[in-house]
Amino acid sequence: MSSVIENPSPDDGRLPAAIRVVIADDHAVVRRGLRQVLGSERDLEVVAEAADLGDARRYVRGHHPDVLVLDLNLPEGLSLDAIPELRSEFPETQIVVLTMQNEPAYARQALSAGAVGYVLKEAAESELVEAVRRAAVGDSYLNPRLGGRMAAEPTPGRPDGLTERELDVLRMIALGHTNAEIADQLHLSVRTVETHRAHIQQKLRLAARSELVRYALEHGLLAT
Repeated sequence: MSSVIENPSPDDGRLPAAIRVVIADDHAVVRRGLRQVLGSERDLEVVAEAADLGDARRYVRGHHPDVLVLDLNLPEGLSLDAIPELRSEFPETQIVVLTMQNEPAYARQALSAGAVGYVLKEAAESELVEAVRRAAVGDSYLNPRLGGRMAAEPTPGRPDGLTERELDVLRMIALGHTNAEIADQLHLSVRTVETHRAHIQQKLRLAARSELVRYALEHGLLAT
């Protein structure tokens, strides 16, 4: 089922347009709960709900949402394979994965496939709003505990002269963590993290977070 609410124009002195969201999950109870969580925020608007990938594609095509909240397990099978196709067909719609799968391998595959967010259903009430807001501006979000597990795993090699600690910091940047979160996870000061980040950017000659994320993916830093 779908619903559409007209947003006020940001040019007419009223509230700016809300972040438009499509929810894709095959359980009606889950969709209803997600609609309540997201709909309670003034800057978010759920424009449609989909029970399968076919409906998700149709609603994204029809509503042009900013964010698609996508369950990994839909009736057609694992949604991981559909993420690259969705990103290719609808490049203006960011994807936040919502799942019960708490294994790092799934998160890596989802992020590598083109998702910008990975939220566990058990933490949806506290994390989904932030993940959707970040996604809407092209930033990434990963469940913190899962991100910590991923960051603790060894990385293959040391590309471009990066130190082990710089690789740790780069990996966590690519997973969407802030400098403060990285400092907390790696038991460093924020100033030290900022220094590592500056060294990484100098060595790689990259500045934007999106460039660092792409570099990490291309060099297998988030791979199993």
